[in-house]
Amino acid sequence: MVHRQHNEQGYLSLKADFTNPEPIPALFEAAKIEFKAAPSVIIYNVAALTLPPDQGSVLSIRSSSVASDLKVNTVSPYAAAQQVVAAWEMLHGETKKIFIYTGNILREVVLPVPLVQNLGIDKAASAYWIGLADTLYAAKGYRTLTFLHADERHEDGKIKVAQLDDPAHAEFYAELAKHEGKIPWNVSFVKGKGYVQF
Repeated sequence: MVHRQHNEQGYLSLKADFTNPEPIPALFEAAKIEFKAAPSVIIYNVAALTLPPDQGSVLSIRSSSVASDLKVNTVSPYAAAQQVVAAWEMLHGETKKIFIYTGNILREVVLPVPLVQNLGIDKAASAYWIGLADTLYAAKGYRTLTFLHADERHEDGKIKVAQLDDPAHAEFYAELAKHEGKIPWNVSFVKGKGYVQF
């Protein structure tokens, strides 16, 4: 079920349960109706994390919880990307189209920390289909279509966990939306510096 709230400043607030990808098409339809156009920039910034009941055991999380987190962190953004591609067909050819998934370093690094098991599983799985989509659409000649798995790092390239900076994300994502030319699908950034290749 999708809950809708409109305000006079031109913002549309929609709420849905992302443990199930079923409401996602309705979210896109509501946005298209409200703004009379398909969205050209999509940011998937939803996450779920089940902590292990035994913090010393990586396999103590119930498999049903692993599956539930996977739906929020991997299956629902995949469903959103499907809607994005369909919606982008309605936009003019030269309009920049970008899908940004908020990820983290777990797409490429295995941290020996049971607490982040489900995030690691899900970020790595999402990174694969995002990288594949970006690579294959680029190979087909879609110059204005980009899929990104973005993450914030410390200046030394190490993971930021509880110290993520929301305004820095917003600033960097706005830069990505205006960026000309190709950037890697697995893009990392540092607050105050923007894109950094580690």
